[in-house]
Amino acid sequence: MEGILDVNEIMKIIPHRQPFLFVDRITHLEKGKRAVGIKNVTINDYFFKGHFPGHPVMPGVIIVEAMAQVGGVMMLASEENRGKLAFFLSIDNVKFRKPVVPGDQLVLEVEAIKVKSKTGQVRGRALVNGKVVTEADFVCALVSD
Repeated sequence: MEGILDVNEIMKIIPHRQPFLFVDRITHLEKGKRAVGIKNVTINDYFFKGHFPGHPVMPGVIIVEAMAQVGGVMMLASEENRGKLAFFLSIDNVKFRKPVVPGDQLVLEVEAIKVKSKTGQVRGRALVNGKVVTEADFVCALVSD
């Protein structure tokens, strides 16, 4: 399944819904190997009401969640993992390099380090204008619904 997935196709693969779906589009997908997604950051995103009034900055944990959701699409798009859920087991080597603000477009790149039937190890990077803003390694449990 190389190619583009819109938000409706993403929701067929992962269970996340608004206000907790942080991927607008998948622009590249190699099932179980690599994926690239997009999150368009707007002032209308609910978290800006409190983070921070007068100085909106996207919470780092939500950037990490967005990377994980792209990783979830990458792992759960394959037939053997369809219908499973991906739960965080660990998050390591997280680095926040630049703030993300309304008007930015996050490009979320993930690659599989190791995917087994019950776990997936993923490396992720979030970029704005070609510059890394966040990076992290995470491990997820793949569990049947």
